Amino acid sequence: MPNAAPSTPTRQRIITAVLRIIGDDGVAAVTNRRIAKEAGVSLGSVTYHFATQHDLLRESLLYFVREEARHFTELADQCQTEGLAIEDAASLAGQVACGTALDSAHLAPFELYLHAGRDERLREAASEAFTAYDRLATQILTALGVPNAEHLAATTVAVVMGLQLRRLATGSTADDLVDALLLLAPGAARRSPGQGLPA
Repeated sequence: MPNAAPSTPTRQRIITAVLRIIGDDGVAAVTNRRIAKEAGVSLGSVTYHFATQHDLLRESLLYFVREEARHFTELADQCQTEGLAIEDAASLAGQVACGTALDSAHLAPFELYLHAGRDERLREAASEAFTAYDRLATQILTALGVPNAEHLAATTVAVVMGLQLRRLATGSTADDLVDALLLLAPGAARRSPGQGLPA
């Protein structure tokens, strides 16, 4: 997660700092004092903009969701043309899941999703993120000619996120994800409505 520029509004600088802290050291490391130091703002500014840590985490997750949705919408627009090649779809999924580096920006979402599992007040925000993932997956699968794409979207997202988590944990390359999708996608494309996933 990049550092916010000094000219960035205080609230945004705080949110950016929270996401960076979560990515670097986990949710437990989020303290007002550390946020103030990372964001380059006064301690009072943190409590002025966010009354509780729950508010901080919720707004940070919602910011992440909005940015993901914006990015995914741009990527999904590339999938509007019918007859998308499987190789292009796999490459696109690699962009979504892996980006270019193993850094705190990629770790923060997993930390927030896990925290949402413990704090039901964050689950609505987490659901928004997965809705954005599902929407992109549906568009990609539809462009590939996969029948019943909407019903397979959540499974596809689960595969991509599971492989991304494996990559983050092991340091494997994005090529592993792309290769796995290239292996799975042809079977899904041949699947007729009503059938289960390919064995």
